[in-house]
Amino acid sequence: MAYHTLRQEYMLMPPVTRAYTTVCLLTSIAVQLDVVSPFQLYFNPLLITQKFEIWRLLTPFFFFGTFSFNFLFNMIFTYRYCKMLEEGSFRGRTADFVYMFIFGCISTVICAWFLNLLFLGHALTTMFVYIWARRNPYVRMNFFGLLPFRAPYLPWVLVAFSVLLGNSVVVDILGIAIGHLYFFLEDVFPNQPGGRRLLATPRILYEFIWHFGANSGDSIQVNAFRRKILFDAHIEDPLYNPAPDERPGGFDWGAAGAAGVAEAVAEQPRENENQ
Repeated sequence: MAYHTLRQEYMLMPPVTRAYTTVCLLTSIAVQLDVVSPFQLYFNPLLITQKFEIWRLLTPFFFFGTFSFNFLFNMIFTYRYCKMLEEGSFRGRTADFVYMFIFGCISTVICAWFLNLLFLGHALTTMFVYIWARRNPYVRMNFFGLLPFRAPYLPWVLVAFSVLLGNSVVVDILGIAIGHLYFFLEDVFPNQPGGRRLLATPRILYEFIWHFGANSGDSIQVNAFRRKILFDAHIEDPLYNPAPDERPGGFDWGAAGAAGVAEAVAEQPRENENQ
């Protein structure tokens, strides 16, 4: 009974979030059991170009370390903000969400080539956090119940916490930069005079996801609904009416006021509040 309940909850997770977090978890389990070594996973441009170890373009995004508090913290953040993006501003737009993933991975790999970074999953997570934060500018958050702030400051709270712990902030800043580039190209520039959408999802990606949904083994009704949702990037759920706090929008950053605060975990946003 418990197994079926757990499996049901697992299958209710958004598909992209479920796939990514599962691969990350399995990768850490494999390393923990010495099935593979971190030395086989880290990003190494020389081994990629000279030894043709192409898998190193992907595996650095899957390894968040062996089981520890740091691993748990990173996985919670990755799952939480990946899920909120997929169920929020990317609701009914799975192909666009996958394309955001691809954009983030390619951009991170290009930068890592010059910055000598080894593992890139944290940068991708920071990108998720940044995009979610910019698209939910009025969500109120707090730091350990003491320091209230709004969502757009969350990435900088994470940076400040890394500084307080004496950790390098290069990966955090990289994730913020890539997240900002995506946000600008997808949410800001298309709405400017003469602007257009530069990150339009390729049609072939819609077709691939449609084909994947059509052959998943689910019921005819489920597959029909999935094809309708996944294939058309602009299909919206007619019953989906998010509260003002959950709607995408801009935000005036002002000064970098969050830089003096600590991070660790931006506590869960409070219940949606009327503005």
